[in-house]
Amino acid sequence: MGPDARRQAGELPEVAPFGRRLGGLAIDWIASLLIFNAVVAPLIDVTPLWQSFGPLIVLFVEHLVLVGTAGLTLGHRLLGLRVVPVARPWISPLQAVVRAGLLCLFIPPVVVGSDGRGLHDRAAGTTIVRG
Repeated sequence: MGPDARRQAGELPEVAPFGRRLGGLAIDWIASLLIFNAVVAPLIDVTPLWQSFGPLIVLFVEHLVLVGTAGLTLGHRLLGLRVVPVARPWISPLQAVVRAGLLCLFIPPVVVGSDGRGLHDRAAGTTIVRG
């Protein structure tokens, strides 16, 4: 049974609004910048390369760990969102890696399909819902 059929049967909640999802990503990005600059940067020699990619690595790790274990990140929690798998009872480690990796490219989250899910969610077999 596909995601559209599961949604019509009431098994899968509606996809969260785009603005909330984008707001959650913005909160997570700000948190990643703060964590990198307050915790990681004092421990390493921050070159321009690290200044560019360090917060992105923190964002990747945050999403990988938090979505993979709790089904939400700090930004999701603050905006009342959660990540749910489409075809299984829990998010697998592979789904978490695919989702976090594509999220860091930034284009997949803002390119949405007809069902309202971002390309990163479609590739990972997940969706973001309210709740």
